[in-house]
Amino acid sequence: MLCILATEQKNELNITSRCITELEAMLDGVSETAQQWIAQAGRSARMASSVLARVPHEARQNALRQAASALRDEEAAILAANAIDLERSNASAAFRDRLTLTRSRVAAMADGLEQIADLPDPLSRVLSEWERPNGLRIRRIAAPIGVIGMIYESRPNVGADAAGIAIKSGNAVLLRGGSESQHSARAIHKAMQAGLRKAGLPEEAVQIAPDTDRAYVAAMLAGNQVLDLIIPRGGKSLVERVQKEARVPVLAHAEGLCHTYIHKAADREKARSILANAKMRRTGICGATETLLIDAAIAGSLLPVLVEDLSALGCTFRADDAARAIMPGLPAASDADFDTEWLDAILSIKVVDGIDAALAHIARHGSEHTEAIITEDEAAAEYFLSHVQSAVAMWNASTQFCDGGEFGFGAEIGIATGRIHARGPVGPEQLTTYRYLVLGNGQIRP
Repeated sequence: MLCILATEQKNELNITSRCITELEAMLDGVSETAQQWIAQAGRSARMASSVLARVPHEARQNALRQAASALRDEEAAILAANAIDLERSNASAAFRDRLTLTRSRVAAMADGLEQIADLPDPLSRVLSEWERPNGLRIRRIAAPIGVIGMIYESRPNVGADAAGIAIKSGNAVLLRGGSESQHSARAIHKAMQAGLRKAGLPEEAVQIAPDTDRAYVAAMLAGNQVLDLIIPRGGKSLVERVQKEARVPVLAHAEGLCHTYIHKAADREKARSILANAKMRRTGICGATETLLIDAAIAGSLLPVLVEDLSALGCTFRADDAARAIMPGLPAASDADFDTEWLDAILSIKVVDGIDAALAHIARHGSEHTEAIITEDEAAAEYFLSHVQSAVAMWNASTQFCDGGEFGFGAEIGIATGRIHARGPVGPEQLTTYRYLVLGNGQIRP
């Protein structure tokens, strides 16, 4: 599905066009080589996942700590691989930011694995337990999903996050990174498998497609009866195509069109600080605020200050008629602008008449990812939080806190915005399902 590109996104045209071409072609057919790979990789991953599901929690913890150590040991090799990817990339600054690895980002990947290791065992949980009148005792217990396919684009750290969360939750994962990050992805994958080997666990628990041939994506989408779940992480075109064509369940969000609503009872300085962070901390992530909603009661005095703050940080704007009546120099917003996930230093602005108008705008234009209200009125905050339908709702906090690490998950495998299974940041607990144990004492059914 082609996306309409705003003028400011023309610097993304080359990478977007390439991705669209890749997506259009990837399902033309699955080559015999790709079929053989998915069958073999899937079988070995299934066996590896059964091992992970049975071993003590300490063994999975050890694998994650060994993988973290391997990432640190291989830092120079990972950064050298990333330098090759960056040299070959001619994408925008926002896209390059997602692609770029630094020493601190490699360290953060390793730290994230250790944080995942320290979390409670997601497989040791008795979710519910009860006894029937006939004496049968029934337990609902957490269990791994099985074998997960992870298709992702520019962020190479996704491979480490996905592998770490899968190992923790007793799942195996098949990875297919984007062609733009192929060297980085392989260097990270090598470290993850080293951690598994050092912990005495099967390295087949984390596998990566042999190369960037589109046939491997098609093979994963076909499932071939070896994948239990596919998680796409990347641009809207990728996610929508996976959701459309996959023959196995998909856990994903198509875009992060997040809103920050400044209520009439907002603290002025909190509003300035939170909005600047929510929009400009990292503009290319899915938790970045794309639209500012501001109450008409305070827009006249506060909006010029907010625009000045963000302009100083390099932000540009698209504003509705009410906002432009306050600041005539702002560029006009089209209806399509409010449907756009900018992933860049661009902010859509709309002046609204109260909470219900803000909620109506979010319902019409949002993607059910993350929304925030800034207010000192507790009743107003509670009303907003209980009525907005997005996966994550926040009060007096930056939307960029929608992140697995910030939620205490160590990392995340993605943000889920669907209504089935997980919602919000997907960590180890969200990559489990459940099964039942029924304990009897000779009962038979009449």
